Amino acid sequence: MIARRGTDHGSGLGTKRWVVEQTIALLHWFGRLRIRWEIRDDIHEAFLKLACSLICGRRLRVAFR
Repeated sequence: MIARRGTDHGSGLGTKRWVVEQTIALLHWFGRLRIRWEIRDDIHEAFLKLACSLICGRRLRVAFR
């Protein structure tokens, strides 16, 4: 469970809320992941993995400039 904005979670979980929000926002840049059109799970998972690898590649390219 993710903590609400501006409040502490008792167990210490959810302290990095922005990481989850930012990841979901980055994945929404990819239109095929925003609304799931594929019927087969393996195709949707392939697009998800491709999007994650593109996001990581962009982050690494920016970090090592």
